Amino acid sequence: MEVLRALWEHGPGTVRQLDGVLRRHGRRWAYTTVQTLLFRLQAKGYATSETRAVPHVFHAAVTREGLVSQKLQDLADQLCDGTATPLVMALVKGHRFSDDEIEQFRQLLDRM
Repeated sequence: MEVLRALWEHGPGTVRQLDGVLRRHGRRWAYTTVQTLLFRLQAKGYATSETRAVPHVFHAAVTREGLVSQKLQDLADQLCDGTATPLVMALVKGHRFSDDEIEQFRQLLDRM
């Protein structure tokens, strides 16, 4: 997730560039570890790379919102027999939301 987060926040990059980003955020992995993690993200469909370029330039293949949506749907399927209501209720209960966030919820519910 840290490598994917780096792709989201800093855009496409080579292994070396992404390693530099991660190091600035306190992560001191070996270059080959970052490379392995990028290849794993690619194998799972979360990242892509430009193979024509040398060195390869990696891009995020999913958005943060898309991944959150996918993972929450998977969780609803596993824990709630595909029903999202218990999951949504658990996420919302006990949280304080700003007036703007509440308005966004209202608009979403109205559209639905």
